[in-house]
Formats: sequence, structure tokens, C-alpha cells
Amino acid sequence: MLQTEKQYVQWQENETLHNALWLSESNHMPPARIVLVDDTTTADDAYRLACEGSSLLWRGDFHNARQLLQALGRRIDRTNERSELRKAKKAAKFTTESDSINSKEIPNLFHQQRQLQAQRSRILSRLLLELDASYVSQLRRAPDVSAACTAAFGPLDKAMDESCVLSFRDLQGALGAAGWREKGVPIDSLGLSIFPHYGVFAPTRHEYVQLLLDAPLPATHDVAYDIGTGTGLLAIILAQRGVPQVIATDLNPRALACANENFTRLELPAVQLQQADLYPTDAPLANLIVCNPPWLPAKPSSSLEYAVYDAKSAMLRGVLQGAKQHLAKHGELWLIMSDLAEHLQLRTRDELLSLFANAGLAVKYRLDTQPKHGRSQDDTDPLHVARSAEVTSLWCLTLI
Repeated sequence: MLQTEKQYVQWQENETLHNALWLSESNHMPPARIVLVDDTTTADDAYRLACEGSSLLWRGDFHNARQLLQALGRRIDRTNERSELRKAKKAAKFTTESDSINSKEIPNLFHQQRQLQAQRSRILSRLLLELDASYVSQLRRAPDVSAACTAAFGPLDKAMDESCVLSFRDLQGALGAAGWREKGVPIDSLGLSIFPHYGVFAPTRHEYVQLLLDAPLPATHDVAYDIGTGTGLLAIILAQRGVPQVIATDLNPRALACANENFTRLELPAVQLQQADLYPTDAPLANLIVCNPPWLPAKPSSSLEYAVYDAKSAMLRGVLQGAKQHLAKHGELWLIMSDLAEHLQLRTRDELLSLFANAGLAVKYRLDTQPKHGRSQDDTDPLHVARSAEVTSLWCLTLI
């Protein structure tokens, strides 16, 4: 999320001290050292400066900044391949060939991969752009980014006439999100599209949709909750399956705005939205609770990662522990979970089942499906052994 309090950056240019509002989606601190770079700056020099901790404020052609970012990415990848990544691939290959004798290496590979990704993100985020108070860039051949930035970051205070500085990567994220928001993500099994907003996880992986369509609804299904609705996809499925009252919750204002737009597009008056940390307040008991929590018990490093990583399984535990208080008699909790955490040895199946039992829940049935996303098929991925074995499940839980 963007900072709630304003932060500023400073740099020297033409013997003048400049100030600008600092925007960072990853909540990075304002850079302490800014170096001006342009079309004459080589990729090698830019890479060296970025690795040394300098941030690079671009003053050249807009499209050349994109090319420089790609060049920086190639240099990072080459460096990684010569060091940690090479070791990781070797370890993954050995694990496969030795019939999991070295399976204890898998968690190390996962954490190495995350460290490499974080390092890559830090370096690439050091290429910066300046925009005026209307989100207009003065760079040559700069596209109109004002609408995308306003949708992603909110309007700036034009009365203050403050320019802003942000990373080129954050700008690319805003432009990409604007594209998704315009064309949508098709959900073929539903015959419709979902329109994600910036900062809301797009349902590009949706093998679980068929699980929700196949699971038999409880005999009584007057009220359902969708906990952590995000784009609203699960709530939409429940409404289309005929649940008369669906209450969708989320804590993220961006997710609430996104879900509301998707519900409005589809004319779903049966779906109510509520900003809440997990369960709704002042709501009737639910015959059905659905939740697709983050699948990996690890600490997120950006707002989008909150949809993937759940530090200490906090959300999962909260949903399970709260079910007893919010489920009606004979009600069901449908939990959409991947077992990737088990293959990465971040959590065992017994630990997951213990979480169910400790919350007073029993497994009624489980539906499984095999993911078909690209990463599960990529045998060059150091974590291919884990990803290729992944199964996505709908766990139907009932009160003991």
C-alpha cells in the first residue's frame, strides 16, 4: 500500500535543490541518494550505481527508460545464474535424481528464490521517474499515464502543485493494471470476465472455479460469506448458483472497490459488501462460508503478496477459529487451498489437519484438481519438483 503520511525526496539538479512527493507501492523509504541518468548512461554504469545503492532519476527518452530496465533485469539474472541460482538448480536436480534423499533442501531453495526475487525487485525499483501534479511526464515520447496513475494511486493535491517521484516498475504496474481493468480476465467456466484493480490480485489462476461449481451446496443455503473477497469472484459464483444472500468481506479498500465494480457490472443485488477483518459484523449466521486464503505461510513483502503469503498462517487460523461462532447448524466451510506449502515443506498435512481439529472442525469431503499454470510445467524452475506435484483442493469442513 502507498504510505498514509506524505514523504519527500530531494536531489540536486542544475545547482538547484529539488523536492518531490515520494510514492512507493512497496513502502520503500525515500532514496537517500539520487543520481540523474539519461540516454547517455550505459546499462553497465546504471547497474553498478543501482547495486551500490543509488537511485537513478531518469531524464532521457521515456521508451529508453523501459529498455534500460530490461537491460538491468538481464544483468541481475546473469549475476544470479552465476551464484545462488546455479546452486539452487543443482540442488533441485539432485533432489529429483536421489528420490527425495535431499528433500530437506526444498525449503532452502524456496527461501533462496524469495531472496533473489527481493534483491531483483530492490535493484529494478531504483530506476525512478518524475511526474507532475497531474501525473504527466515531461519526458520525450512519454505516453499519457495520468488516468492509470490516478486509478492506482489516487489523485494528487493539485493545489499544492507538487510533482511526484516513483519507480518505473510501479508505473509499469499501474499501466498493466489499467489494461486488466479495461479488458478483464476471462473466466471461461463462468462465461464472464473479472476486472481487477491495481493492488488486487488478479484471478489468472482459476482452476479452483470448477471445484466451487462442482461442490454440492448445503441443503440450507440462505446465507453465505465470502471471506477476503478480493475481486469478488467467489461471491459471484455463489450468487450465480442461487444463494439468496451473499456477504463478501475484505479489509483492503482497493479490493472492496474492485469487487463492488464487478458486482455492479453483473447486476448482483444479492451480494453485500462489508469492510471487515475476516468475518462480517451484524450479519445472520452463515449456512456456507467460503474462503481462498493465501496458500504459503511466509511473510509478504508487498501489497499484492498478501494474496499469496500468509505470515504464520494468521488468516487461515483466523478463518478456522472464527467458523464456530459464525456457522449456522449444519453449516459448511469451504476452504480453497493448494498443497504447495506441503511440497515446499513449509507446513505438513498433519499440521493442516490439526488446525482444522483445534478449531472444532471436521473434514466432510475434499475435491481436488491439478493446476495447469505455466510454472507447474516449467522444468527449469528450481522448485519444479514441488510445483509439478501441486494439487488444489476444496476442503468441505463442518462443526464437530
